[in-house]
Amino acid sequence: MYLEDTYGDQIQTVYRHFPLSFHDKALITAEAAEAAGAQGKFFEMHDLLYDRQNEWGQLADSALTDKLVEYAEELDLDTERFAQELEDHVHLEKIQAQGEDAVRAGLGGTPSYIINGVVYPTQEIGLSEPQVAGFIDLLGVIEEQYQEAPPSVIDPAKNYVATISTTKGDIVVELFAEQAPLNVNSFVFLSQEGWYDGLDFFYVDPTTAAYSGDPTGMGWGLAFPGYICADEVSPELSFDEPGMLALFAPAAGRNSSLFFITTSAQPEWDGGYTIIGQVKEGLDVVKSLTATQPGGTAPDTIEQIVIAEQ
Repeated sequence: MYLEDTYGDQIQTVYRHFPLSFHDKALITAEAAEAAGAQGKFFEMHDLLYDRQNEWGQLADSALTDKLVEYAEELDLDTERFAQELEDHVHLEKIQAQGEDAVRAGLGGTPSYIINGVVYPTQEIGLSEPQVAGFIDLLGVIEEQYQEAPPSVIDPAKNYVATISTTKGDIVVELFAEQAPLNVNSFVFLSQEGWYDGLDFFYVDPTTAAYSGDPTGMGWGLAFPGYICADEVSPELSFDEPGMLALFAPAAGRNSSLFFITTSAQPEWDGGYTIIGQVKEGLDVVKSLTATQPGGTAPDTIEQIVIAEQ
């Protein structure tokens, strides 16, 4: 399974029943899965039932029980024990209790997923494997968020250079501390904290820009470090040439860790984003970054960002 392969022994999957009243066969099929589970084949029965709904979905109770026993035989279970547990409703109380727990938790239906105690927002972000992995990574980020905006770590009157070391080479950027002191300070702070180390260029369009600074790799545009900075749009700065380093935010005044570096002139972006620097060396590296989108091909990665005062 994808999550087990991705996270190894860091993840444990626990299944809970949530039989809905308008599914008249939800209880008996849940009992069948539990009876199979008592013989070590819960998910084998669960998956078989899911795949063959067209075979049993319209059967009457007695015919359904016979069909479930057939499935048990197909899975090499002790069919006599299996049938007896169904007849005696050995697992019914457990299933009903789990359903009551789901109602108390406010779950809206099935399937519902709870990750580290947080209900996964299936409707809002979908259920692809990369999105689930991104949500898990997001929960990890929340645990490490800063409680307030960073202290001042720069002098706006001085000059600073950031060397962004990537898997494709170094990108050297002159930072505009005078024009965007709050946002440059945040970028420098996060860089010095090692916050960007190991993050992907999660979205790269070779014709416009390369984006990074999202620990989930999904481009959700959240305030991942735990704080935001106001916009600092300077009339002195423009996207009229490639190599501009700017912050990406989902709405005005919500700059955080996400940034992008342009690969071409984008003057129509002027006024929409806070520019915090310009590439002085390594624009070819930016242009060589692997073209990708969230969940797409394997992206290039930031190894570290080193800040130097000039």
